[in-house]
Amino acid sequence: MNSLTPFPGRGGASDVVAFHRTELNVILSLYGRMVAAGEWRDYGISSLRDVAVFSVFRRTAENPLYRIEKRPKLRSRQGEYAVIGMDGQVLKRGHDLRTVLRVLERKLIRPVD
Repeated sequence: MNSLTPFPGRGGASDVVAFHRTELNVILSLYGRMVAAGEWRDYGISSLRDVAVFSVFRRTAENPLYRIEKRPKLRSRQGEYAVIGMDGQVLKRGHDLRTVLRVLERKLIRPVD
């Protein structure tokens, strides 16, 4: 009477793409610096079947400013990491996460008054 029935159409946890701990350390390091600079305020993480997404928000109720995506299927082609802007434009794509995130680090550089 208390038997468990698996949810239909859903595979195991191996079907989900997620960020590794070292990748999250790099992303959260940049996120912390941008929060300290007052640029970003919130984030969200999604782990889906084909893609893992780290979304960055200026305010909680808005659309994301940037999406950092990991698509392992593009590893051998364009690179598995991408930074996508608010309008859906790909700002940078590549194989190395640190070099892809440099496009966002330029936002930290400001002239001193």
